[in-house]
Amino acid sequence: MTERMIQTELKRPSELTDAERGAWLEFVDGSGLFDSPYFRLEFAECCEEARGDTRVLVGRKCGQILGFLPLQLGKVGYARPLSGPLSDVHGVITRQPEEVCLPDWLKSAGIPLFEYHSALALQPCWHESEQVRDGSAVVDCSDGYDAFEEDRKTAEPKAFKNIRARRRKLEAEEGGFEFRMDDFTGEAFDAMLHWKRAQYHTTGVFDVFSVAWTNRLVHAISRKQTERFAPVCGSLRVNGKIIAAHFGMRSENRVQYWFPSYDPAFNHVSPGLLLLLETIRHAGETGIATVELGPGDYDFKRHLGAWQVPLAGGCVVTRSAVTALRSAARALAAASERAPIGRAGGIPRRALKKADRLASFYAV
Repeated sequence: MTERMIQTELKRPSELTDAERGAWLEFVDGSGLFDSPYFRLEFAECCEEARGDTRVLVGRKCGQILGFLPLQLGKVGYARPLSGPLSDVHGVITRQPEEVCLPDWLKSAGIPLFEYHSALALQPCWHESEQVRDGSAVVDCSDGYDAFEEDRKTAEPKAFKNIRARRRKLEAEEGGFEFRMDDFTGEAFDAMLHWKRAQYHTTGVFDVFSVAWTNRLVHAISRKQTERFAPVCGSLRVNGKIIAAHFGMRSENRVQYWFPSYDPAFNHVSPGLLLLLETIRHAGETGIATVELGPGDYDFKRHLGAWQVPLAGGCVVTRSAVTALRSAARALAAASERAPIGRAGGIPRRALKKADRLASFYAV
């Protein structure tokens, strides 16, 4: 595609025209790749409410809308996916990903760099720049919970034997539990937040809720509800007390499992896992076909997931002082790793990775 055929425009989600909004919906409805609520226009609107740098790069070919790349622009034009590091999956919303040349799109819009971590690897527009591969596990509950359990029990018999044992233990010790899928009393969200932040502190992981825009985003999501998008706030209670809670979101056909947490005092009965299983059960009963668990190599994702959404990480760059500086830093880190100085050689790369993550949270 030649540059003269490319027309791009950066807009806030609220600035999209009726024609552009219609094209977005048409593209999303035309492919199962976009089942996640991350690809709903409502999520982009929530991001705009939370962050002033939320934009949509609208790409056109010969005047016709080719696609949309939702992004966070950052303070120096260092762009990242919509919701930055909180995004479990992102991509170009288009029916023709093979027609998208991301370096040309970015150059046309004056964006020097787009760093991504969970892009749809099945879209060829990422292949030239991708550096790592991952996958997001997806639970299939389209035929109901019983069919899901039978399928996974056949594939993972030992895992489901352990799950049933934990459920029986909880019922024996506490007399059973109560599950609520839409627990918007405030108590469930507060419990989730308390346990999740404690977990971040204990494990030394960056506390995503220490950043103001993260809190604005989850509260914007909690207020947004349409036929195609809604918040999810689930809880597991024993004798009226919440022992596990989860905050996420859903589209019309997929739950995005996002921020689960639980009371460590009940760790022996795996309340987080039981909460997830009840979420899957409820999704199947209400006609939601899938539950997406996000990237990461964890046993429960392998045991419960029927397939993975292939994801790619990397960086799309154009020529600029910003990208030249970034490339120089990466080259220095690579040279340090090759130097005969043992484990110390990895320090620069680890420092850069940490700096990148912090910068993504602080919208640099």
